[in-house]
Amino acid sequence: MTSKEVLEFAKKNDVKQLDLRFTDLPGVQQHVSYPIGELSESSFEEGFGFDGSSIRGWAAINESDMLLVPDPATAIIDPFFEVKTLVMICNVIDPITRQSYDRDPRWIARKAELYVKNSGLADTAFFGAEAEFFIFDSVSFDQNAHSGFYFIEAEEGRWNSARRENNLGYRPRYKEGYFPVPPTDQHQDLRAEMVETMGKVGLDIECHHHEVATAGQCEIDQRFNTLTKSADNMMLYKYVIRNTAYQYGKTVTFMPKPLFGDNGSGMHVHQSLWKGGKPLFAGDLYAGLSQMALWYIGGLLKHARALAAIIAPTTNSYKRLVPGYEAPVNLAYSRRNRSAACRIPMYSASPKAKRVEFRPPDPSSNPYLAFAAMVMAGLDGVMNKIDPGEPLDKDIYDLSPEEMKAVPSMPASLEEALAAIEDDHAFLLKGDVFTEELLENYINYKRKNEADAVRLRPHPYEFALYYDI
Repeated sequence: MTSKEVLEFAKKNDVKQLDLRFTDLPGVQQHVSYPIGELSESSFEEGFGFDGSSIRGWAAINESDMLLVPDPATAIIDPFFEVKTLVMICNVIDPITRQSYDRDPRWIARKAELYVKNSGLADTAFFGAEAEFFIFDSVSFDQNAHSGFYFIEAEEGRWNSARRENNLGYRPRYKEGYFPVPPTDQHQDLRAEMVETMGKVGLDIECHHHEVATAGQCEIDQRFNTLTKSADNMMLYKYVIRNTAYQYGKTVTFMPKPLFGDNGSGMHVHQSLWKGGKPLFAGDLYAGLSQMALWYIGGLLKHARALAAIIAPTTNSYKRLVPGYEAPVNLAYSRRNRSAACRIPMYSASPKAKRVEFRPPDPSSNPYLAFAAMVMAGLDGVMNKIDPGEPLDKDIYDLSPEEMKAVPSMPASLEEALAAIEDDHAFLLKGDVFTEELLENYINYKRKNEADAVRLRPHPYEFALYYDI
């Protein structure tokens, strides 16, 4: 919609409130609301003022004044609010320079799309992300000077099989939740309602199902879209999932590894480049790929350790990215083989379906930053003709120790990932998509508020290991 069409849409639907949304640096959506009378056609140029100093990873208090400029193409009616509310995603603008704010994640995604076009190699980058999540009944947690704990309860959790009262017995076994019918899958109706709500707000959903882990691990797959639009859609996807579950008295987490001893939640990201309406990744080389696609894979694999700081950006991410378990930590590519970091899906022979699936990312990442960083790595591979090496069509976990030495791997911790991006980030700076200042701020935030914060605190299991030492 245009700005004029948004105003007509609001009037036609008797909208009472306006809700403006944007995303902070770690990837959590924020909002501010106004009576709908505050919205006029000039609002789409002048914006709405707000204080950016309290937003995580953003401005200092002495330069805190910011503007939210709504994007009319993102307008929807909120499906959860009691009072009819028009929602729009905003771009963040510096009120002094009237330029886009460099720490706005959406601006970084938009710059990445401009870089794709200006490169002359392609004009469109398509992204399709498959985010997994857990549905729990309740969660409690705390950490202070003298105690630290978490406790998860899920009716579907296999650990409840021994319960004496009100126990009907149908629960997925550990690592066997992919994908039994109800009643073992206890969340069919809830997921279906999530999907119906997503359709009402414009998301295009392909399928939904239970995932591998017990205790309500699920996946709902969106159809691919352009880079920034896919990131917008991922934020809306999370919003709908959380709020629908909340209405059912459930709680959802996109935390990569909430359960010990079962699968974590990934976010496999399908990506491809197009030009003039034609797919550029289809060809007659390995797995039906073009030379461009192989070079793109070469870029992803070369820069994967640096990408980890953005695509697997939490200390908890590295509880999932563990060698020998379910996550693809080994940096190789293959058709069909899900143990490789880069997989080429073989479901369809259509050139339009030819794409690369990058499997290390998880849904704790900020999608604006993650999608932008991946396309920058892939384009660096194309521009520099980076050879991805030979494909690895064996099960990586069955390789001998000698063979494994030749296969590089993802970082083993957030600290390692942050060190990697400090050493390897020149590819992100091209076209001024990411800036040195933004990356320095991001690294410092992650190191101080997450990596160091976790490292400084005793872990509950350390008491089991060391209390009597």
